[in-house]
Amino acid sequence: MAKTLRTSGDYTIKAGAGAAGSNDISLDSRMVIITGDLRVDGDQVVQNVTNVTVEDQFIELNKNYSGAGTEDSGIVINQGDNQDAAIFYYDGTANEFRIGTTSRPIADGSTTKWQIDGGAFTLANIKVATTPTNSNHAASRAYVDSQVVAASGMTNFSIVGDDSTGVTVSDGDDVKIAGGSNIGVVVTEPDTVTINLNSNLTNVHSITNSSTNANLTISTNGTGSILIDDVLSFNANRSGEPGANSVTKLFAMTPSGGGTGLFFNNTSVSSGAMDELISKKKATALAIALG
Repeated sequence: MAKTLRTSGDYTIKAGAGAAGSNDISLDSRMVIITGDLRVDGDQVVQNVTNVTVEDQFIELNKNYSGAGTEDSGIVINQGDNQDAAIFYYDGTANEFRIGTTSRPIADGSTTKWQIDGGAFTLANIKVATTPTNSNHAASRAYVDSQVVAASGMTNFSIVGDDSTGVTVSDGDDVKIAGGSNIGVVVTEPDTVTINLNSNLTNVHSITNSSTNANLTISTNGTGSILIDDVLSFNANRSGEPGANSVTKLFAMTPSGGGTGLFFNNTSVSSGAMDELISKKKATALAIALG
């Protein structure tokens, strides 16, 4: 027979000394229905049930925290005796979610916090669908590998030289950087290609400095000299005299009294004024004329 207990004010059921004592209150029935809110003022709620069904859209954890927003909070999953517990939590300091295991043994559910720092936490893998269906979905390793292979396929990848001769590089082929008669190529880890001159220059038809008004310097090592084993030609006359300095400069201009068109200047000679080298024919004529 159903019974209703009604009071006109608050109603308290207390066993022994209450929360400060050691006595319990047991409700033994098929179901306990509470019409209204339920508040538990204590340290823990232990639910020895098979399944928990919650109608709420959101579950708030760490309710009474009021710090600076660096608190860690999450869900711990018991994996049994002597096993690491699985944990999904938000790292308040790093502002990121983390999934892994904690090596601390399962406590008795008291206020003891789980250790997730100092080496006690190990990141774990998370499994997602093989192929994401949205650009914001997490991608599996299989999907990433397939995309990388597809993007890096080189079946139609061609390399063309200066002479317009091309070669096709297929999947699995190596691309060789070969040096010519004057160029050496060395490949070392990590991912370094060094190109250098490994012999005397041959078959070089032109050396040009493309920088405006910049010098082109040819220098030797130590006491070596610059040797010219053939004809040195000046292909164009200058429009004016270059400035003299502490070294001798040779340059070509319109031939004058020396009959050569090859001029020089040096600050140590005639105060840097230019002069023309004289030809053998002119020198002989002057020698006869001067007796």
